[in-house]
Amino acid sequence: MTPLALALVLAAALCHATWNVLVKRIDGGPELVWLFSTLSALLYLPVALWVLVVKQPVLGSLEIAFCIASATLHMGYFLLLQQGYRKGDLSLVYPTARATGPLLSVAFAVAVLGETLTVPVFLGGAAIVTGVVFLTGGFRKSAGHVTNSLLFGVLAGLLIGSYTVWDAYTVTALLVPPLLLDYTSSLLRATALAPIALKRRAQVERHWRDHRLAVIGIAIFNPLAYILVLTALTFTPVIYVAPLREVSVLLTVMAGTILLGEGDFKKRMGWAGLILAGMTLLSIS
Repeated sequence: MTPLALALVLAAALCHATWNVLVKRIDGGPELVWLFSTLSALLYLPVALWVLVVKQPVLGSLEIAFCIASATLHMGYFLLLQQGYRKGDLSLVYPTARATGPLLSVAFAVAVLGETLTVPVFLGGAAIVTGVVFLTGGFRKSAGHVTNSLLFGVLAGLLIGSYTVWDAYTVTALLVPPLLLDYTSSLLRATALAPIALKRRAQVERHWRDHRLAVIGIAIFNPLAYILVLTALTFTPVIYVAPLREVSVLLTVMAGTILLGEGDFKKRMGWAGLILAGMTLLSIS
């Protein structure tokens, strides 16, 4: 894995952790997602126009169809995960999704994109996934709604694996600029959630009044995190990028532990060490 790819994915993980911590502090719902997605579309519009005018990418019917399909997969993941949290158990849904997502991404990359999985990459990815699962609570036997929880978690992981490989093909084979691919997702979220935001207008106004700087931060870092990942995918195999992306979970959990006083710090540091070991294996492979 090249130093540039490693730097891009780690920077993406930092951006991802940042916007997740900000979202958690605001504690909003779909109306918050609409607010920062709409703001993202506005903030990134000049850059998107610059890419269109200066880079002049080829955007035929096939490329546009792939962008729309990607946005649909991402939106489906978001809605499915929210449904899973409501009808399942967070302690099963989240770690299951975070475990199956990168594993399926790697499996799809090998099967569909023809990438080669080496032993060091497998061990590094497995270490990261294992560390992430237990860092987020592990698979607790006492969790309720076990069947529903596991089903939602696996389906969410399936969508993660699907959109990761789909997007990798879109930016490498079809040469769609990463920023434009992610911009499509922001537009779709803003459009699809507009009716909900309209019904919850008072909550939207409250979020903007009380958490304006945080909302702006989310609007900047949410797209930037995935744009950096997509940029890395333009010259780095999915089998490296997909597991390494999970470092964002490590940063989010550690931020929650340190800043919000959540969880057992010493225990979490142990699993963090396993994740770092996996990162090391991937970075030198």
